[in-house]
Amino acid sequence: MGLGLSLLAQEKKNEPPKLEGEMLRFEFKDSKIFPGTTRTVSVYVPRQYDGKTPACVHVNQDGIQFNAPQVFDKLIAAREIPVMIGVFIPPGVVKAADSSKALDRFNRSYEYDGLGDAYARFLLEEILPAVEKLQTQDGRAIRLSKSGNDRSIAGTSSGAIAAFTAAWERPDAFTRVFSGIGTYVGLRGGHNYPTLIRKMEPKPIRIFLEDGSNDNNIYGGDWWIANQAMERSFQFMGYEVDHNWGEGRHDGRHSTELFPDAFKWLWKNWPEPVKTPEGSADFKKTFFPKEGWKLVGEGYQATEGPAVNANGEVFFNDVPRSKTYKVDLEGKVSVFLEANSRSDGQIFGPDGRLYAVASGVDKIIAYDPKGVGADIASGFKGNDIVVLQNGSKYVTFPDWANRRQSEIIYISPMGEKKVVDKGLRFSNGICTSPDQTLLYVSDSATHWVYSYQIQPDGSLKYKQKFFHLHVRDSEDESGADGMRVDTEGNLYVATRYGIQICDPVGRVHMIVPTPNGKLANLTFGGKNFDTIYACCGDKIYSRKVKIKGCNAFQDPIKPPRPGL
Repeated sequence: MGLGLSLLAQEKKNEPPKLEGEMLRFEFKDSKIFPGTTRTVSVYVPRQYDGKTPACVHVNQDGIQFNAPQVFDKLIAAREIPVMIGVFIPPGVVKAADSSKALDRFNRSYEYDGLGDAYARFLLEEILPAVEKLQTQDGRAIRLSKSGNDRSIAGTSSGAIAAFTAAWERPDAFTRVFSGIGTYVGLRGGHNYPTLIRKMEPKPIRIFLEDGSNDNNIYGGDWWIANQAMERSFQFMGYEVDHNWGEGRHDGRHSTELFPDAFKWLWKNWPEPVKTPEGSADFKKTFFPKEGWKLVGEGYQATEGPAVNANGEVFFNDVPRSKTYKVDLEGKVSVFLEANSRSDGQIFGPDGRLYAVASGVDKIIAYDPKGVGADIASGFKGNDIVVLQNGSKYVTFPDWANRRQSEIIYISPMGEKKVVDKGLRFSNGICTSPDQTLLYVSDSATHWVYSYQIQPDGSLKYKQKFFHLHVRDSEDESGADGMRVDTEGNLYVATRYGIQICDPVGRVHMIVPTPNGKLANLTFGGKNFDTIYACCGDKIYSRKVKIKGCNAFQDPIKPPRPGL
């Protein structure tokens, strides 16, 4: 820690270390993401930067901290970090029209403490492009690397959680995080991070944490405990994490002291990429850590209704274009139906037919393997459907207008219809447990998936808000849509967060995002039903897994007893 102590001693003597690099500054006040805000951004350019080769990038919240420019001077000269441009950004302020009569609006907590991608987008879409418009005094253009492996980000307190959130939301843009006295507490949702880290599919992030045992313990939480909980979560998932705990209070003294060595650790072995950890035991039991999503097809308008037949072939709809496609066992996509009356949700029945909710004609239509359709039910605008092994059918009928009184319709094997439940805000996806005794229905407008016990006459009993889903910070609703179960009884729910995988007793164990961040529905396909197919807006993706899906057209199976 010699370098850090030396710099700190100089600071105490009011003798700022000489800067060998150049500092540029500009005012930024044209934000579309945080409208009305203004701030002065400082940009450090090392003398070794040639103006031609895109440089590595470091971003810091709350402006210049840790004597970072002087630290960079020394570390770059010693070749202990790469040539790097530093971007130091204070939080935004919305200036009052008349400061003598009104107070400015201070955006720090709003920008820094909240979860979600707004601050990352602010950096990537607004600040860094503005930096690249600058020139040094000798005319060198500013060129920044676009690779997340070439970027680090840091801050203290709320600035620290802002730094981590930027990397968490956009690991393609930031992979190295320095966090001092991080505010991972209940101000704007930061207390959720230790849980989300344990559940979310791992990301390529390396992080250094600093805190002191005398840090804040106030209305929002205990900073000292929260930072240790973050470290434990990173360790649980196998992340590259290091820390330095001290006895300090909520200030930057300790982090300034250790920053040089911590920063060298963050950049160790560069340009080797920061590794993505393999994840928890649950994740490794379900997924192949090094085998991700594969693109099956693209160019659609809105994909929905993935369904698998007994052979493992997958069928899906492009709803606006009113077409149904088939994915064969080799992954080739072809048109199955040129016109499907705007079919949405669909599922194969035990008779081998494809049962589709045709919203364009308010019918349920069953298609044989040659694509010849027969009307099964009519008179209502359904959404999704499940067909049990005994021929019973359940259809979700959302409250499209008011989102208050959605229905669940039961259709008997003889074709008789009746409403078996009302009251969900927006009933959407539907499936059964592997033994086909429980019906699961997602309510898109909430964070719940409901569970019902199926009765011999098709009615439902013992309705419960059973599966508790996570909701993105920027959303009020989970957007829960299509669902499937595996042979172990776990429930896979398509949500705005990604696939949320719940155990049979209602708890989310894993969250797996899709490559483009969109997800409407999913199914298990392939010869052994061991590949997840996901409908993601204009694209279809697939991903091989270690478990097998369970289909309602098969004989019911009793899953193993879950841990309670």
